[in-house]
Amino acid sequence: MSWNTAASRPHTIGITGGIGSGKSHVCRRLIAMGYPVFFCDDEAKAIIRTDADVRRDLTALVGPAVYDAEGRLDKAVLAAYLCGGCEQAARVDAIVHPRVAERFRQWAEQQTAPLAFMECALLFESGFDRLVGRTAAVVAADEVRLQRVMQRDGVSAEKARAWMALQWPEAKKTDKADYLIHNNGDDSRLMADVQAMIDQVTKPQETPHPQP
Repeated sequence: MSWNTAASRPHTIGITGGIGSGKSHVCRRLIAMGYPVFFCDDEAKAIIRTDADVRRDLTALVGPAVYDAEGRLDKAVLAAYLCGGCEQAARVDAIVHPRVAERFRQWAEQQTAPLAFMECALLFESGFDRLVGRTAAVVAADEVRLQRVMQRDGVSAEKARAWMALQWPEAKKTDKADYLIHNNGDDSRLMADVQAMIDQVTKPQETPHPQP
């Protein structure tokens, strides 16, 4: 895919994290601090609903039942196709992801804040980390994440664990991320991590003077 790299946008940060890590909570805090945030999942849903080219391509891929007679997406039909395996999900991603990437590029170029963020659950898996200057992973203990998913979605521990198992292991994300934001429930620690990340990106680093 011919996505632009992040070379010209050093002041963008991609926020990711496993299910239940609380990346949306972190992004809400960033918005409250005055920073713009681009939500990839919301953008993808909007594109699937409204983009004529995507509608055409998804209909050819999934079948005519994926949209009703009025052109509205049938979420159950698309979900059933996505559950058919990784190869089928990858085919849908190949249609949608380039459009999301282009929307982010356009959005990022319009921002005037000193720092802009992208929230993306599949930041590394999708290759969207190439669209931003830096990356941050929101991390939380497995038990904390499990309880959050169970409470948020009203599912059993077994179901929540199954969802967690479908994603990259947390260690794999943290190994690739430039920054870690800890979100085990201590908001002061979370905000300290957020502020440290912002400071490192936006404040010029002192260059040591050469010794005489």
